[in-house]
Amino acid sequence: MEGLNPHLLRDLVEIKMPFGKYKGMILCDLPEPYLVWFHAKGFPAGKLGMLLSTLYEIKINGLEYLLKPLKNGGR
Repeated sequence: MEGLNPHLLRDLVEIKMPFGKYKGMILCDLPEPYLVWFHAKGFPAGKLGMLLSTLYEIKINGLEYLLKPLKNGGR
């Protein structure tokens, strides 16, 4: 993914969902159907929406391997 900000990936493995059914869950652990629902209904405004949209693209394109090293504490 050209131009992908590594800080954005780190946010996906560190920031927790602030509301809803999955409140408190780390964003990268959100189930794909939840992200598909957001995609259909509209992502929230601001940084959270951008992160969820990015995570949606990562998951539907099978790129979760990009997050695994960060999730496991790697740099």
